[in-house]
Amino acid sequence: MLILRSSPASPYARKVRIAADILGLTDRIEIAGADLADPTDSIRVQNPLGKIPALVLEDGSSLYDSRVIAEYLDGLAGGGKLFPSDPARRFPALRLQALGDGISDAALLIRYEQVTRPESMRHAPSLELQQSKVDRALAALEASPPRGPIDIGHISIACALGYLDLRFKGAWRESHPAMVEWLEKFSRSAPSYEATRA
Repeated sequence: MLILRSSPASPYARKVRIAADILGLTDRIEIAGADLADPTDSIRVQNPLGKIPALVLEDGSSLYDSRVIAEYLDGLAGGGKLFPSDPARRFPALRLQALGDGISDAALLIRYEQVTRPESMRHAPSLELQQSKVDRALAALEASPPRGPIDIGHISIACALGYLDLRFKGAWRESHPAMVEWLEKFSRSAPSYEATRA
């Protein structure tokens, strides 16, 4: 049995869980929480960076981060399902994955700044820089929503949007109707999107 060290709110762990479901591997993976603030939590051994997700393999070794884990699972399921082998599809999927993960990266930095620092100590230029990354990425997606069959890029984008819904009350939705529609279609096509909602 594979063990996924995870947290319900993590967009990256959610990405892995959705990928596993689409690949038909959910019954081979046990979900185990991780306390990143606890110095005794074994996540720091399973991933020296002390970050989630980490996938503990049957031989006790582990893989991290979500990009590596998702590609491993794709290979386990026969390959080429979420990571297309044809370069004409593969690189757009990888680019979209980078965009989705980048939205999540920026949104997490905003969240950390807002949650861990007293309001008087928050660094407005840092918040604005990260928000500008999210805004530009959303504008690019709104102008050209993802197309074609679900791949790792689609999953990454959906999880990033889900994180924006979770932590920022879906403020992105009002000005991005095409992406709202896209996410609704994605959710219907991938029922694990709703099943993994935090």
